[in-house]
This record gives sequence, C-alpha cells and structure tokens, in this order.
Amino acid sequence: MKKPLQILKKIILYFISFIALYLLIALLLSKITVNKNPIPKNDVTIYIQTNGMHSDIVVPVTNSIKDWSKLIKYSDTPKADSSFGYLAIGWGDKGFYLETPSWDALKPSTALKAAFWLGETAMHTIYQKNIQESASCKKIQISNEDYKRLVAFITNSFEQNKDHSFKRINTDVHYNDNDAFYEATGSYGLSRTCNTWTNDALKACNQKACLWTAHQQSIFEKY
Repeated sequence: MKKPLQILKKIILYFISFIALYLLIALLLSKITVNKNPIPKNDVTIYIQTNGMHSDIVVPVTNSIKDWSKLIKYSDTPKADSSFGYLAIGWGDKGFYLETPSWDALKPSTALKAAFWLGETAMHTIYQKNIQESASCKKIQISNEDYKRLVAFITNSFEQNKDHSFKRINTDVHYNDNDAFYEATGSYGLSRTCNTWTNDALKACNQKACLWTAHQQSIFEKY
C-alpha cells in the first residue's frame, strides 16, 4: 500500500511543480515587450477588446484594403447588416466557444482537451455598430502596410474551402444577434490560448505586444 501512495505523491508533486513553472514562465515572458516603439501612422484604426478573460481584435468591416463582409457574411449571423461598421474577431477552443456559455457550465473533459491540445479550434466573429475606448477596449492606429499584415494573419487563422471562403460552423449557438462561428487552424493548449492569438496578431502587424502571454491582462498593460 505504501508504494502506490508514494507514486501518487510524486505525481501530485510533479503536477504542482509543472503548474508553478508554467506560471513563472508566463509571468516572465509577458513582462518582455516586443515592438516597444511602433512607428505611428494613422492609416487604419483597429482595437483590442476583452471581456475580462477572452480578447479580440476589432477591425473595420470594410476599407480600401479589405472587405470582411465578403467572407464573414451578414447572413451568417442572426441579425447583423451593413449598418455595423466594426468586426471583432477572436480565436479559441471550439469546445469552450460552443459548449461553455458560462464558467459554471464548464465540463472537466472540455477543460482537459483545451489544456492539452486535444480539442478543435474555432473563430468567433461579432459585428459591432459602435465601439468606444475604455479600460477593456483600446484603440490602435496603424499603417496600411501593417494592416495588410494583420489581414494576412487573421485570414490564415480561418480554415478555408477550396475557393478560399471561410468554413462556417453550422450551429444554433450564438452569444448575440450579431455573431457567427467558423472553423479555425491551429491547436489550443497551455502554450497557445485565445489571448496568445491576440498577442500574436499584434506582433504580426508590428504593434506592442508581449514576447508571449496566455492571458489578456498582460496585453492590455502595454496599452
């Protein structure tokens, strides 16, 4: 009986050590800022926003560089239309998005799949009529060239059909009347979360970002 207990103690110790190391690395890497001094250019206005846990990149629905409504159709949402001028885009675990409307609905199986790269990923898009700066929504002005880089990063995050259209997820799940879900590329896990994706999007368009982060707070501290 003694040996199984010793093995269990070791497993628990290793698990605690792993979590402690993960948190330490996350803290250290999130404090390192890349692109500390981006070149100011007022060509395109984008935003980052958060609900306290999950972060999104917000882009203009259409401009001379990109018309997102051709790929993320208003008709894919319950009620959005051309009066909506902004589009929030986020990447994350499909199980969290579609099966976990609130934290108290979180299943252990969903959490384990998400933590250890076992689940699928999805893009969540939300059309917005108005957007206002606040502690949870920060405006960033970038150049046309950097916006093209951001467009490429976001586009490559969507799983695409042969005609390069985005693969919509046929689901009755909606957070509001203005949103839709699409299949995504990449794997979700401890090393790549929804907020890591937002951070990588900022890095892709040469804006201030963490060297690496798993949570939104570290990103918003840069702004």
